[in-house]
Amino acid sequence: MNASRDLVAPVTGAAGRFLAGVGLFLRGIGLYLRSPGLMLLGVVPALISGAFFLTAFGALVYFVDDLAALITPFADDWSAAWRGLVRVVAGLALLGLGGLLTVVAFTAVTLIIGDPFYEKISERVEDGLGGTPNAVEVPFWSSLRHSVADSLRLVGLSVAFGVPLFAAGFIPVVGQTVVPALAATIGGWLLAVELIGSPFYRRGLRLPDRRAALRADRPTALGFGVAVFVSFLIPLGAVLLMPAAVAGAALLARRVLGQPITAGTGAGQDGKVTERREAQ
Repeated sequence: MNASRDLVAPVTGAAGRFLAGVGLFLRGIGLYLRSPGLMLLGVVPALISGAFFLTAFGALVYFVDDLAALITPFADDWSAAWRGLVRVVAGLALLGLGGLLTVVAFTAVTLIIGDPFYEKISERVEDGLGGTPNAVEVPFWSSLRHSVADSLRLVGLSVAFGVPLFAAGFIPVVGQTVVPALAATIGGWLLAVELIGSPFYRRGLRLPDRRAALRADRPTALGFGVAVFVSFLIPLGAVLLMPAAVAGAALLARRVLGQPITAGTGAGQDGKVTERREAQ
């Protein structure tokens, strides 16, 4: 894990900070693999949610040819070659849109289902780094209500971005190169915002605070989020690596809030975000 620790050292430049974000996810994986208890806590909710979303995406793959034909009726009278090409492109665009929505919605639903489990994982990570500066008591039902509301907003955003990306998927070359990269970037950003929810709630901070903190270090946030997004596209990756993503997100939250992410440096209970901790 030395390589991943190097990646999360202070760096400058967008590329270096992007790699630092990737390194936070790698550290999350390392923490996860070294803690069997964390693995057990985190996999069960992900299995429940994953079974549903894998089935839904599998159904999309199975029916993608029929759906591609349904949304391209204008090609019915074209030659077989052109009709087939348009419908292959349409099918790929559908799968791309489905992949984006599946990953974001899976993360949101899994975090809601497993809220107590993932809260425990995130808290353990922070405890190993000196605890949570400026922690506030958040009632379970209040936290759950805010989490559901924030998750619905983020899923709605993924739909809002996904529909234009779906349309752009029909553009030759661009739809097969630029659009997937944009989808990974947008999906990665949304995952980063979603996954740092728990450590921010513990500090009395809400969704606007998450966005503001991540915007202040956007390359790091994107490095972390894109790494998670890509890993979640791997078969069973989302189910097996969800706890690692939660652990890495605790590190990301501390980093963007200016708090130590290395054990032994001292968290400082009068941390740098005192003025931002007003509960909302």
